[in-house]
Amino acid sequence: MRTSFKILVTGGAGFIGSAVIRHLIQDTAHSVLNLDKLTYAGNLRSLAEVCHHPRYQFVHQDICDTAAVMQVLFRFKPDVLLHLAAESHVDRSIDDRSQFVYTNIIGTFSLLEAARAYWGQLDSRQQSQFRFHHVSTDEVYGDLKQGDAPFSESTAYAPSSPYSASKASSDHLVRSWHRTYGLPVVISNSSNNYGPYQFPEKLIPHIILSALKGQALPVYGQGDQIRDWLYVEDHARALVQVFSQGHVGETYNIGGLSEKQNIEVVRSVCTILEELVPNKPEGVRNYVDLIRLVSDRPGHDRRYAVNTNKIVQELGWAPTRNFEVCLRKTVQWYLDHSDWWEEILGGDYALARIAPGQL
Repeated sequence: MRTSFKILVTGGAGFIGSAVIRHLIQDTAHSVLNLDKLTYAGNLRSLAEVCHHPRYQFVHQDICDTAAVMQVLFRFKPDVLLHLAAESHVDRSIDDRSQFVYTNIIGTFSLLEAARAYWGQLDSRQQSQFRFHHVSTDEVYGDLKQGDAPFSESTAYAPSSPYSASKASSDHLVRSWHRTYGLPVVISNSSNNYGPYQFPEKLIPHIILSALKGQALPVYGQGDQIRDWLYVEDHARALVQVFSQGHVGETYNIGGLSEKQNIEVVRSVCTILEELVPNKPEGVRNYVDLIRLVSDRPGHDRRYAVNTNKIVQELGWAPTRNFEVCLRKTVQWYLDHSDWWEEILGGDYALARIAPGQL
């Protein structure tokens, strides 16, 4: 493995992207260019720890602008293009499909075309070393019944929501650019991420912040939907393993091996808050009393779980973070960094717009 790469990260101001960049700058010798459109979920304050580092650069750019992206590629000359930019909120995709098609499908097409033009002018050695790493989700596989074996990399796609369908489409585009044009690609599909700097519309931060305000904690259906939880810093390590050691044309599932029902996660957050924030908002006796079961969303997948044998056996990666320990760490982070989320909630985005129990 080379000791240093030049890595262009799309969507690097988002939750997972910022975690990857912090890891790359703080724990490796790699150089990073962060290309981000800075939509509502992009926040450069998530990169405050590394933003002045000499191995970090930022470009404010939309991945759908092929010509502009191509200029960035030819100027920066990356060894790796790590593609994380995406619309990812399932409820938003149900209400407004067009942005998901535009960003996740057209944006990936645009990026592939820019990468193909850049890769095509490299010499043979550079071409063999270049990687286009497309970061996707376990949601492309559809859902599982209780007792079903976890998704493997060969599981047929069966997306349920406009979001997962748009990600499935982008996965297919990436594979076809490899098969047709020879572009050296790798794909990773991860389970649900959690940890510091996650945008407040996602389940865990939404529950934390709503409970602190004494607001209802809405949970879809009976809350018995099952997700596999992956700590974002484990995911960051996995992505580096995939683009640096993964085999061209291959897909790697990345999971936390921590399947939990949604209601179980919500109750766990409430239990942690009972200990860390015993002085509750007026009228709240116990945080768990704020839980409200609400009508389920259309097409809600029942269970996700991924088989991680391939990445463990081929690349030597495995999750190292315990869910209970890291959930507590995550809750504490939000308690300690109210300046980060208060600025978000006090701007154009409002907590009241968050859909209930979103993952």
